Amino acid sequence: MRIRLNIRPTLFPAVAAVLLLAGLVGCELGDSGPTAVGARASAEMKSPAGDVLGMVNMVQGPNGVLVSVEMTGLVPGPHGFHIHAIGSCSPDFSAAGDHMMLEGEEHGYLNEGGDHAGDMPNIYAAADGTARADAFNDAITLADGQDNSVMDADGSAIIIHEKGDTYGEDAGAGGRVACGVIVLN
Repeated sequence: MRIRLNIRPTLFPAVAAVLLLAGLVGCELGDSGPTAVGARASAEMKSPAGDVLGMVNMVQGPNGVLVSVEMTGLVPGPHGFHIHAIGSCSPDFSAAGDHMMLEGEEHGYLNEGGDHAGDMPNIYAAADGTARADAFNDAITLADGQDNSVMDADGSAIIIHEKGDTYGEDAGAGGRVACGVIVLN
């Protein structure tokens, strides 16, 4: 929908000032706290032995969350990379639960039934075990109180799996090799 405003040139400065003030008030009210565009979260990724393997950083955008990962110590090749439903990595990585999902979601980008909110593209480790990747997830938010928030009452965690995700109904990604609890920065 296109909106056209007919404003007399003599009224333009007054209308512009009102719109600017409304925008500033809206920013002040709407861009405070963890719901704001630009809000940040991170997860320190650890091995089952407790060694730090890397970091996942998240930035809230207007239509989802930019997720960036930097890892070391991985076996070369593809690795499943998911947001899991519970913000816990201990006593073992199974404490993170299943993939974060909303009501009625199924697993896998290639699944006709859709994918989980926590499904993310595989990351790929180079021959030296390092991995660096960026992905945008439009199914999640850092905003508190939203159904699709990674910051709900029990939090969320990032899991990296031993093998690549199949993107089908069965992830097939194998065991969990790294885990990190998502915290607001």
